[in-house]
Amino acid sequence: MSLAIISPGRDASVWVENFKKLDPSIDIQVYPDISSPEKVEVVTLWNHPSGILSDFPNLKLICSMGAGVDHILTDESIPSDIPITRIIDDKLTISMTNYVVMAVLNHHRQIKRYQADQLRRIWDMSNPEIPVTVGVLGVGELGGDIADKLLNLRFEVIGIGNSPKENLDYEYYFGDQIHKFLSKINILVCMLPLTPETEGILNLEFFRKCQKGTYLINVARGKHLIEEDLLTALDEGYISGAMLDVFQKEPLPVEHPFWNRNEITITPHIASVTNPGAAAPQIIENYHRVQKSQPFINQINRKRGY
Repeated sequence: MSLAIISPGRDASVWVENFKKLDPSIDIQVYPDISSPEKVEVVTLWNHPSGILSDFPNLKLICSMGAGVDHILTDESIPSDIPITRIIDDKLTISMTNYVVMAVLNHHRQIKRYQADQLRRIWDMSNPEIPVTVGVLGVGELGGDIADKLLNLRFEVIGIGNSPKENLDYEYYFGDQIHKFLSKINILVCMLPLTPETEGILNLEFFRKCQKGTYLINVARGKHLIEEDLLTALDEGYISGAMLDVFQKEPLPVEHPFWNRNEITITPHIASVTNPGAAAPQIIENYHRVQKSQPFINQINRKRGY
């Protein structure tokens, strides 16, 4: 029985080191040097080449190397009966929440404005704060933590999701109540999982439902955003600016128009980065559960897409 690591463009050595610390006896094969695909029963991967999992006739489990699984679910060659797991890590949650809080505070306290004023040696004390109501689009594990922390900082927070939720300390909408949600907020944080239903949700029609001047923070997935529609929404004033950590194509091409828009702040998909030391024990635990025919931890619901 082997564990295969498939993560093109990533250094797999740190993962091998962590796996071996946990189980020195484990047989690990690293893409592209997989000599015995018939021995592979577990794969852990990130952005694998589509269709490659068909090379493993005895595959029993697929482990994402991060919290997201959309890079797996979009591969239609994967049989529907193979379980998929993801990484759940408090450090991922903390990093994501800190990033979003930083983005909200930067907009609220107009840091870009004061950086520009500094370059021009302008001393302007007028209107130092933008009053904000933060809307969190998707209040699952990560989005819920973001909403809670912003609430603790005394921000007005409103959440929206697919289903009813109880015992929340903030206003919450669900289902088709998106108009009410958008009418009350002026910072929009996208925390949705990427599914066929949410792909492209941040489009021009959506932006035109926002209050004029809404600020966008997207730390979910690049495919949530129709990028040319954001440019139009900026020109029309529905969106006043954006902080983006994820993009349709990564790295963001040097010719992409986002680079030249002062209203957009770009970070290179670093809002929350998987720590192999925290992720490896979860993958090895599930590797052993394959051997023992036990239920898996952190298994996703494939119909939901997360």
